[in-house]
Amino acid sequence: MVEINGTILIQIANFLVLIFVLNIVLYKPIRSILRQRKEKLQGLESGILIAAQQAEERNQAYSDGLKEARLKGQKEKELLMKAATDEEQAMVAKINAKAQQDLAAVKEKIAKDAEAVRNTLEKEIDAFAGAITQKILGRTA
Repeated sequence: MVEINGTILIQIANFLVLIFVLNIVLYKPIRSILRQRKEKLQGLESGILIAAQQAEERNQAYSDGLKEARLKGQKEKELLMKAATDEEQAMVAKINAKAQQDLAAVKEKIAKDAEAVRNTLEKEIDAFAGAITQKILGRTA
């Protein structure tokens, strides 16, 4: 059995000195290393979160830039198509106007030629009538 005497005080003092020495030599460095490790992990986690956030922002900026470039390209395409359509319509209108002028000139030439032929035939109508009469009746008129 354990006897309670003066050695218990020495053992308590020895235990307290041992705890004090172990605290200085062993526990404080281990707690310091654990605290440093925890701080480092927290720093790395925050760095990862910041990097992920920056990557998401860059991805969003890239997507927005791509969308904007597509819209700009589409607008330019529409402008070019409109310009081409306008130019095509102008060319067609010019060609139609030229064709109308040519058609009017041809109609006028045909009318002049028809009038000239009619005038020529009217001058020769008496001669033709006489020739037809002579052939039908067999005599000279």
